[in-house]
Amino acid sequence: MAESSSLFIMIVYLFPLLFHLLTGASHFVPRCCEDERSALMQLKQSLKEGPEYCSRFYIDSSGDDKKLESWQLEGGQEGNNCCTWSGVQCDGRTNHVIGLNLSQACIYGSINSSSSLFRLVHLENLDLSFNDFNFSPIPPEIGNLWRLTMLDLSANVLTGPIPSQLGSLIHLKYLDLSLNRFHGPVPSSISHLSNLRCLDVYGNNLSGDLHLGMFSGLQGLMALVLSFNDFTLLPEPNASESYPLLWSLGLASSKLHEFPEFLRHQHDLRWLDLSYNNISGQIPEWFSSFIYMRSLNLSDNSLTGFPQHPVFLNWTRLISLDVRSNELQGPLPAVPYASIQFYFVSNNRLSGKISSMICNMNNIQLLDLAKNNFSSVIPRCLSNLSRTLMVLSLHDNNFYGGIPQLHKGACSFRMIDFSNNLLEGPLPRSLANCTELEFLNMGNNMIQDIFPSWLGSLANLKVLILQSNRLQGPIMEPKSNFEFPNLQILDLSCNKFVGLLPSNYFQYWKAMRVLNTSGPSYFGDSWNVPLSSFVSVIGDYDYSMTIVNKGTVMVYAKILEYLTVIDLSSNNFTGEIPKSIGSLEGLHLLNLSHNLLAGRIPPALNGLTNLEALDLSRNHLSGEIPEKLTELTSLAVFNVSYNQLSGSIPRVKQFNTFDNSSYKGNARLCGDPLSKKCSGPDKVAPSSPAGDDHAGSNTSVEFDWKVILMGFASGLVIGVVLGQGISIGGDNWFVRKFGRRYRRRRA
Repeated sequence: MAESSSLFIMIVYLFPLLFHLLTGASHFVPRCCEDERSALMQLKQSLKEGPEYCSRFYIDSSGDDKKLESWQLEGGQEGNNCCTWSGVQCDGRTNHVIGLNLSQACIYGSINSSSSLFRLVHLENLDLSFNDFNFSPIPPEIGNLWRLTMLDLSANVLTGPIPSQLGSLIHLKYLDLSLNRFHGPVPSSISHLSNLRCLDVYGNNLSGDLHLGMFSGLQGLMALVLSFNDFTLLPEPNASESYPLLWSLGLASSKLHEFPEFLRHQHDLRWLDLSYNNISGQIPEWFSSFIYMRSLNLSDNSLTGFPQHPVFLNWTRLISLDVRSNELQGPLPAVPYASIQFYFVSNNRLSGKISSMICNMNNIQLLDLAKNNFSSVIPRCLSNLSRTLMVLSLHDNNFYGGIPQLHKGACSFRMIDFSNNLLEGPLPRSLANCTELEFLNMGNNMIQDIFPSWLGSLANLKVLILQSNRLQGPIMEPKSNFEFPNLQILDLSCNKFVGLLPSNYFQYWKAMRVLNTSGPSYFGDSWNVPLSSFVSVIGDYDYSMTIVNKGTVMVYAKILEYLTVIDLSSNNFTGEIPKSIGSLEGLHLLNLSHNLLAGRIPPALNGLTNLEALDLSRNHLSGEIPEKLTELTSLAVFNVSYNQLSGSIPRVKQFNTFDNSSYKGNARLCGDPLSKKCSGPDKVAPSSPAGDDHAGSNTSVEFDWKVILMGFASGLVIGVVLGQGISIGGDNWFVRKFGRRYRRRRA
């Protein structure tokens, strides 16, 4: 199954903070040197800035495109003092510029050998991360900045080889080159950086043979992240070699076929990422020696199990365990219930019952047991976890019986996915008190209930998926004008709803009435695992969607937050299509197929100016196709087949792109692309007997929507790191528009 994942790490060392506190303790404001002020102004003039250059990698904001505004040579003495400029730090004793922080400054340009940056020879801290330097290489003049202790060039669209001159920065403690396009080997000169504490080259195109022994002389090294490159890691000739005792190690997607032997001696590890490798077999017993472990990611391998040994319960500090997408078998692996906060075992072969012991996870925030073979009732005691539990994913198992009330007292749920199980009975009414709930998927079960109008008060609910259950009855009119105010995706398909379409609801769904013009953001959430007072692991997971469209499975690794969908197909709705649907200007997909709708297609649907797909097939609609629909210039999928429509087919704009399958089963329609030609402007073919070509409302549906929790990224990247995933499916209109597609980075 395709998965998307995003990895983020932020390691904040105390030494820059302490330096700032010490130098800023005095009220004295340093005054910068003339030549350094001139160098900064030349640097500014060589760069462009603006919101269009804000980094696509940064998760927390769109960046600050005004960081350089304070760099002005006017405004008197204070304005001319570069020590007061944004991002500039000066030494209170020497007045030299010792710190430059332009992280997330939304700047664009090139750094070449003549850049005035390299005249700032007193720099100790340089952070240019999350900008766009337009495929520049790092010039060899970087070696001029020999006083640097911190260098962060992550996520800058830099390319070329890593220059050997970095090895001359002998005071360097923190080096982050992640998320760029660097290629070639890691230069051996890196081994000269005896003061180095942190090295991150995550997510580049580095290649060649890499012997971890090159880092053995860096005895102060605490964090080493080599993940997602094209290295070939050579086996250690002497596993007892004196490696530095690491706190954090990232070797994801490193072509590993077994656990590196040197790990036996890494007793101080707090964070370990060996995901996306080809490691098979059992997890070795010596893993039990990692008593300080906080975050362990072994996902996307071929592991079969843990040793059945109680020492694994000694991981009393473990906060995050990710063993998704392996071949684990047997019962749910034991974890330290008191400390665990993020637990991922989805997409394995685990089976059996879920013990009530799971309810002892008093601090759990995310529990993902999806895509296994668990077969039991859902423990009622899960309601005890609602104070902390935000994400609960049990989809694609064999859970049966009723759905228990999911909370007692406080409710922190943001996402619940119980889809594709054997659950029955009514929906738990206690969900009405989960005011933070954004995403609820109960699709593909045997739930017997009516439309849950009582969820309408949840102001944060954006996604509601109840498709393929046994829901019945009419959808009653809303009791107020404020029900489901932020709903964006509604799937009630394949149920037994009857009566008229809920016209008044359409008027009140504000989130579908307004076009979301914000930048690209995605349904999901984030988490933070503190490893120590100065190291945190920050991760995020994404709500993603699988569509079965005419038998083709398409997986979308992320759902853009502006996507809006209504799918009411395969029910027994009657009456006319209400004109009020036309007010949902932000709607992207509307599927009303396989119902008993009658009357004319309302011309008011031309108000759906952002509609990409419209399926009205297999109903009893009559009359002509409104010419007004040709105003829907974003329409890419249109289906009115198997109705009782008549007249000529419009052939302008988007309607020139629809083929015969959009119109078949309407005996009185004529004109291209049908073979039947219109004999005159007012002539239409006689109607065929009712039901002749109409397949009814219980045949296979055209769109079957399922929303799933696709991938929770657990991991560390020094600086900020975005991981990779994949999706499957055709290169079609919906993939291009609504799904960010990823290529899984594998060995």
